[in-house]
Amino acid sequence: MNILHLPMLLKKRKWTQVDLEAATGIHRNQLSEYSNNKRTMSLKNARIIANALKCHIDDLYDWKV
Repeated sequence: MNILHLPMLLKKRKWTQVDLEAATGIHRNQLSEYSNNKRTMSLKNARIIANALKCHIDDLYDWKV
């Protein structure tokens, strides 16, 4: 599973990583690492981010079977 949709979801909402940081308390460096697939997002942070973006956790991921 790759986290590919976070940049797209931010763009759709017209948010930056700074906006998401303010809404979630998750540092923008960490959000950048998620966006660039350099760090695996924990379930806890996925819930926080999905809640802030008003989307489902599954919307954050590109699921590969």
